[in-house]
Amino acid sequence: MRDGYAIAVEGLTKRFSGREVVKRLTLKVREGEIFGFLGPNGSGKTTSIRMLCGLLTPDEGSGTCLGYDVIRQTADIKRHVGYMTQRFSLYEDLSIRENLDFVARMYGMPRRRAAVDRALERLGLANRRNQLAGTLSGGWKQRLALACCLLHDPQLLLLDEPTAGVDPKARRDFWEHIHGLTAEGITVLVSTHYMDEAERCHRLGYIAYGTLLAQGTPREVLEGSGLATWSVEGGDLYGLAAELRGRPGVAQVVPFGNVLHVSGSNPALLDETIAPYRAQGGRRWTRAEAGLEDAFIHLMEGARDNYQ
Repeated sequence: MRDGYAIAVEGLTKRFSGREVVKRLTLKVREGEIFGFLGPNGSGKTTSIRMLCGLLTPDEGSGTCLGYDVIRQTADIKRHVGYMTQRFSLYEDLSIRENLDFVARMYGMPRRRAAVDRALERLGLANRRNQLAGTLSGGWKQRLALACCLLHDPQLLLLDEPTAGVDPKARRDFWEHIHGLTAEGITVLVSTHYMDEAERCHRLGYIAYGTLLAQGTPREVLEGSGLATWSVEGGDLYGLAAELRGRPGVAQVVPFGNVLHVSGSNPALLDETIAPYRAQGGRRWTRAEAGLEDAFIHLMEGARDNYQ
Protein backbone atom coordinates (compact mmCIF):
# COMPACT_ATOMS: atom_id res chain seq x y z
CA MET A 1 0.00 0.00 0.00
CA ARG A 2 1.34 3.41 -1.00
CA ASP A 3 -1.26 5.59 0.79
CA GLY A 4 -0.30 8.59 -1.33
CA TYR A 5 3.43 8.31 -0.62
CA ALA A 6 6.02 7.59 -3.29
CA ILE A 7 8.63 7.06 -0.56
CA ALA A 8 7.90 5.86 2.96
CA VAL A 9 10.90 4.56 4.91
CA GLU A 10 11.64 4.22 8.60
CA GLY A 11 14.89 3.77 10.48
CA LEU A 12 17.15 3.26 7.45
CA THR A 13 20.75 2.89 8.63
CA LYS A 14 23.93 2.29 6.64
CA ARG A 15 27.42 1.63 7.99
CA PHE A 16 30.77 1.63 6.22
CA SER A 17 33.82 0.31 8.11
CA GLY A 18 31.83 0.39 11.31
CA ARG A 19 30.82 4.05 10.96
CA GLU A 20 27.17 5.02 10.60
CA VAL A 21 26.94 7.27 7.55
CA VAL A 22 23.13 7.29 7.65
CA LYS A 23 21.41 6.97 11.00
CA ARG A 24 17.81 5.78 11.32
CA LEU A 25 16.48 7.81 8.39
CA THR A 26 12.71 8.18 8.50
CA LEU A 27 11.31 9.91 5.45
CA LYS A 28 8.00 10.30 3.63
CA VAL A 29 7.68 11.86 0.18
CA ARG A 30 4.20 12.42 -1.21
CA GLU A 31 3.30 11.42 -4.73
CA GLY A 32 3.62 14.27 -7.23
CA GLU A 33 5.70 16.59 -5.04
CA ILE A 34 9.22 17.97 -5.28
CA PHE A 35 11.11 17.04 -2.14
CA GLY A 36 14.38 18.89 -1.56
CA PHE A 37 17.08 16.89 0.20
CA LEU A 38 19.67 19.25 1.66
CA GLY A 39 22.87 18.87 3.60
CA PRO A 40 26.61 19.53 3.44
CA ASN A 41 29.09 17.31 1.60
CA GLY A 42 29.49 13.99 3.37
CA SER A 43 26.16 14.31 5.16
CA GLY A 44 24.74 11.04 3.81
CA LYS A 45 22.54 12.34 0.98
CA THR A 46 23.98 10.12 -1.74
CA THR A 47 24.00 7.02 0.48
CA SER A 48 20.35 7.67 1.37
CA ILE A 49 19.36 8.06 -2.27
CA ARG A 50 21.15 4.84 -3.21
CA MET A 51 19.29 2.94 -0.51
CA LEU A 52 15.98 4.33 -1.78
CA CYS A 53 16.59 3.22 -5.37
CA GLY A 54 17.90 -0.25 -4.51
CA LEU A 55 21.60 0.26 -5.20
CA LEU A 56 22.55 -0.16 -1.53
CA THR A 57 21.00 -2.48 1.03
CA PRO A 58 20.25 -0.86 4.40
CA ASP A 59 21.83 -2.48 7.45
CA GLU A 60 18.71 -1.64 9.44
CA GLY A 61 15.27 -0.22 8.81
CA SER A 62 12.44 -0.84 6.39
CA GLY A 63 10.09 0.87 4.01
CA THR A 64 8.86 1.21 0.47
CA CYS A 65 9.65 3.12 -2.69
CA LEU A 66 6.72 3.30 -5.12
CA GLY A 67 5.11 0.58 -3.02
CA TYR A 68 8.04 -1.82 -3.47
CA ASP A 69 10.04 -3.03 -0.49
CA VAL A 70 13.44 -1.28 -0.41
CA ILE A 71 15.16 -4.51 0.68
CA ARG A 72 13.34 -7.35 -1.09
CA GLN A 73 12.04 -5.71 -4.28
CA THR A 74 14.97 -3.62 -5.51
CA ALA A 75 14.68 -4.88 -9.10
CA ASP A 76 11.11 -3.56 -9.29
CA ILE A 77 12.21 -0.21 -7.87
CA LYS A 78 14.95 0.15 -10.48
CA ARG A 79 12.45 -0.42 -13.29
CA HIS A 80 10.23 2.43 -12.14
CA VAL A 81 12.74 5.00 -10.85
CA GLY A 82 15.00 7.40 -12.74
CA TYR A 83 18.30 8.05 -10.92
CA MET A 84 20.58 10.92 -11.94
CA THR A 85 24.03 10.74 -10.35
CA GLN A 86 26.21 13.64 -9.21
CA ARG A 87 28.67 13.21 -12.07
CA PHE A 88 27.98 13.00 -15.76
CA SER A 89 28.22 9.26 -16.40
CA LEU A 90 27.34 8.91 -20.08
CA TYR A 91 29.68 8.20 -22.99
CA GLU A 92 31.38 11.40 -24.12
CA ASP A 93 32.51 9.89 -27.44
CA LEU A 94 28.91 9.07 -28.40
CA SER A 95 26.36 11.55 -29.70
CA ILE A 96 23.30 12.62 -27.73
CA ARG A 97 21.12 10.26 -29.74
CA GLU A 98 23.57 7.37 -29.43
CA ASN A 99 23.70 7.79 -25.65
CA LEU A 100 19.92 7.76 -25.43
CA ASP A 101 19.73 4.70 -27.66
CA PHE A 102 22.30 2.89 -25.51
CA VAL A 103 20.30 3.57 -22.34
CA ALA A 104 17.11 2.42 -24.08
CA ARG A 105 18.87 -0.85 -24.97
CA MET A 106 19.91 -1.28 -21.34
CA TYR A 107 16.26 -1.05 -20.31
CA GLY A 108 15.28 -3.47 -23.06
CA MET A 109 12.70 -1.06 -24.43
CA PRO A 110 10.74 -2.61 -27.32
CA ARG A 111 10.24 0.64 -29.31
CA ARG A 112 13.58 2.30 -28.78
CA ARG A 113 13.53 4.70 -31.73
CA ALA A 114 10.18 6.22 -30.72
CA ALA A 115 11.26 6.48 -27.07
CA VAL A 116 14.51 8.21 -28.03
CA ASP A 117 12.67 10.65 -30.30
CA ARG A 118 10.25 11.50 -27.48
CA ALA A 119 13.13 12.13 -25.08
CA LEU A 120 14.91 14.36 -27.60
CA GLU A 121 11.81 16.49 -28.06
CA ARG A 122 10.83 16.49 -24.39
CA LEU A 123 14.15 18.01 -23.27
CA GLY A 124 14.76 20.23 -26.30
CA LEU A 125 17.66 18.12 -27.57
CA ALA A 126 16.41 17.33 -31.07
CA ASN A 127 18.50 19.99 -32.84
CA ARG A 128 21.66 18.68 -31.12
CA ARG A 129 20.94 14.97 -31.53
CA ASN A 130 24.18 14.32 -33.46
CA GLN A 131 26.47 16.38 -31.21
CA LEU A 132 29.03 14.42 -29.21
CA ALA A 133 28.23 14.38 -25.50
CA GLY A 134 31.82 15.31 -24.66
CA THR A 135 31.45 18.67 -26.45
CA LEU A 136 28.35 19.73 -24.50
CA SER A 137 28.38 22.46 -21.85
CA GLY A 138 27.46 21.57 -18.28
CA GLY A 139 23.86 22.66 -18.75
CA TRP A 140 23.36 20.56 -21.89
CA LYS A 141 25.04 17.54 -20.27
CA GLN A 142 22.63 17.93 -17.40
CA ARG A 143 19.71 18.02 -19.83
CA LEU A 144 20.95 14.88 -21.60
CA ALA A 145 21.33 13.05 -18.28
CA LEU A 146 17.75 13.99 -17.35
CA ALA A 147 16.51 12.79 -20.75
CA CYS A 148 18.16 9.41 -20.10
CA CYS A 149 16.44 9.21 -16.70
CA LEU A 150 13.06 9.79 -18.33
CA LEU A 151 13.40 7.28 -21.18
CA HIS A 152 11.56 4.46 -19.40
CA ASP A 153 8.76 6.74 -18.11
CA PRO A 154 9.62 6.50 -14.40
CA GLN A 155 7.13 7.42 -11.70
CA LEU A 156 9.87 8.79 -9.44
CA LEU A 157 13.06 10.75 -10.13
CA LEU A 158 15.97 10.70 -7.68
CA LEU A 159 18.33 13.53 -8.64
CA ASP A 160 21.63 13.75 -6.78
CA GLU A 161 22.91 17.35 -6.91
CA PRO A 162 21.97 17.65 -10.59
CA THR A 163 22.77 21.38 -10.90
CA ALA A 164 26.22 21.43 -9.26
CA GLY A 165 28.60 23.47 -11.40
CA VAL A 166 25.88 24.63 -13.80
CA ASP A 167 25.32 28.31 -14.66
CA PRO A 168 22.25 30.17 -13.29
CA LYS A 169 20.38 30.21 -16.63
CA ALA A 170 20.79 26.44 -17.06
CA ARG A 171 19.72 25.89 -13.44
CA ARG A 172 16.56 27.93 -13.99
CA ASP A 173 15.74 26.02 -17.19
CA PHE A 174 16.33 22.73 -15.37
CA TRP A 175 13.88 23.66 -12.62
CA GLU A 176 11.26 24.63 -15.16
CA HIS A 177 11.58 21.09 -16.54
CA ILE A 178 11.26 19.65 -13.02
CA HIS A 179 8.08 21.56 -12.27
CA GLY A 180 6.69 20.51 -15.64
CA LEU A 181 7.37 16.87 -14.78
CA THR A 182 5.58 17.10 -11.44
CA ALA A 183 2.62 18.63 -13.27
CA GLU A 184 2.53 15.33 -15.19
CA GLY A 185 2.37 13.42 -11.89
CA ILE A 186 6.03 12.46 -11.54
CA THR A 187 7.49 12.63 -8.02
CA VAL A 188 10.94 14.19 -7.61
CA LEU A 189 13.45 13.91 -4.78
CA VAL A 190 16.38 16.23 -5.49
CA SER A 191 19.47 16.91 -3.40
CA THR A 192 20.96 20.38 -3.64
CA HIS A 193 23.26 22.90 -1.97
CA TYR A 194 21.47 25.95 -3.34
CA MET A 195 19.04 27.83 -1.11
CA ASP A 196 17.14 29.32 -4.05
CA GLU A 197 16.50 25.78 -5.26
CA ALA A 198 15.36 24.70 -1.80
CA GLU A 199 12.72 27.41 -1.95
CA ARG A 200 11.40 25.91 -5.20
CA CYS A 201 10.57 22.61 -3.47
CA HIS A 202 7.22 21.70 -1.97
CA ARG A 203 8.86 20.15 1.08
CA LEU A 204 12.39 19.80 2.42
CA GLY A 205 14.54 17.49 4.51
CA TYR A 206 17.86 18.60 6.00
CA ILE A 207 20.49 15.98 6.84
CA ALA A 208 23.85 16.50 8.57
CA TYR A 209 26.34 13.85 9.70
CA GLY A 210 23.92 11.13 8.67
CA THR A 211 20.99 12.37 10.76
CA LEU A 212 17.83 13.94 9.36
CA LEU A 213 17.46 17.11 11.45
CA ALA A 214 14.37 18.75 9.96
CA GLN A 215 11.56 17.95 7.56
CA GLY A 216 8.60 19.96 6.26
CA THR A 217 7.65 22.82 3.98
CA PRO A 218 10.16 25.69 3.73
CA ARG A 219 7.91 27.71 6.05
CA GLU A 220 7.68 24.88 8.58
CA VAL A 221 11.46 24.40 8.58
CA LEU A 222 11.99 28.12 9.20
CA GLU A 223 9.44 28.25 12.00
CA GLY A 224 10.87 25.08 13.53
CA SER A 225 14.35 26.62 13.77
CA GLY A 226 13.08 29.09 16.37
CA LEU A 227 15.58 31.72 15.23
CA ALA A 228 15.17 35.42 15.89
CA THR A 229 17.18 37.51 13.45
CA TRP A 230 18.36 41.12 13.18
CA SER A 231 19.64 42.69 9.99
CA VAL A 232 22.42 45.27 10.37
CA GLU A 233 23.63 47.86 7.85
CA GLY A 234 26.37 50.44 8.31
CA GLY A 235 30.08 50.81 8.91
CA ASP A 236 32.66 48.22 9.97
CA LEU A 237 30.35 45.22 9.87
CA TYR A 238 33.39 42.94 9.89
CA GLY A 239 34.50 44.35 13.25
CA LEU A 240 30.97 44.16 14.61
CA ALA A 241 30.71 40.52 13.59
CA ALA A 242 33.96 39.69 15.39
CA GLU A 243 32.67 41.36 18.57
CA LEU A 244 29.28 39.63 18.50
CA ARG A 245 30.38 36.07 17.81
CA GLY A 246 30.27 34.00 20.96
CA ARG A 247 28.30 36.55 22.95
CA PRO A 248 25.31 35.34 25.02
CA GLY A 249 22.25 34.71 22.88
CA VAL A 250 24.14 35.07 19.59
CA ALA A 251 23.95 31.75 17.73
CA GLN A 252 25.37 32.98 14.42
CA VAL A 253 26.58 36.11 12.65
CA VAL A 254 26.52 35.84 8.87
CA PRO A 255 27.42 38.51 6.28
CA PHE A 256 25.18 38.88 3.22
CA GLY A 257 26.86 41.45 1.00
CA ASN A 258 26.50 44.82 2.73
CA VAL A 259 24.21 43.40 5.41
CA LEU A 260 24.91 41.36 8.53
CA HIS A 261 22.46 38.81 9.92
CA VAL A 262 22.65 38.32 13.69
CA SER A 263 20.55 35.39 14.91
CA GLY A 264 19.77 33.54 18.11
CA SER A 265 17.26 31.03 19.43
CA ASN A 266 16.54 33.06 22.59
CA PRO A 267 15.01 36.35 21.37
CA ALA A 268 15.09 38.07 24.77
CA LEU A 269 18.75 37.22 25.41
CA LEU A 270 19.70 38.22 21.87
CA ASP A 271 17.96 41.60 22.27
CA GLU A 272 19.75 42.17 25.57
CA THR A 273 23.16 41.42 24.05
CA ILE A 274 22.77 43.67 21.02
CA ALA A 275 21.11 46.57 22.90
CA PRO A 276 24.42 48.41 23.60
CA TYR A 277 25.43 48.11 19.94
CA ARG A 278 22.09 49.44 18.75
CA ALA A 279 22.49 52.43 21.09
CA GLN A 280 25.86 53.35 19.58
CA GLY A 281 24.33 54.77 16.41
CA GLY A 282 25.96 54.73 13.00
CA ARG A 283 24.26 51.51 12.01
CA ARG A 284 20.73 50.57 11.04
CA TRP A 285 19.27 47.61 12.92
CA THR A 286 16.00 46.05 11.74
CA ARG A 287 14.22 42.87 12.68
CA ALA A 288 14.39 40.37 9.87
CA GLU A 289 13.00 36.98 9.05
CA ALA A 290 15.51 34.16 9.21
CA GLY A 291 16.25 32.57 5.85
CA LEU A 292 16.66 28.91 5.03
CA GLU A 293 20.44 29.32 5.05
CA ASP A 294 20.27 30.75 8.59
CA ALA A 295 18.08 27.84 9.68
CA PHE A 296 20.30 25.18 8.13
CA ILE A 297 23.52 26.61 9.55
CA HIS A 298 21.85 26.69 12.96
CA LEU A 299 20.73 23.07 12.60
CA MET A 300 24.18 21.92 11.51
CA GLU A 301 25.92 23.65 14.41
CA GLY A 302 23.83 21.56 16.79
CA ALA A 303 24.53 18.27 15.02
CA ARG A 304 27.13 15.74 16.13
CA ASP A 305 29.96 14.88 13.73
CA ASN A 306 29.75 11.16 12.87
CA TYR A 307 33.51 11.02 12.25
CA GLN A 308 34.14 11.52 15.96
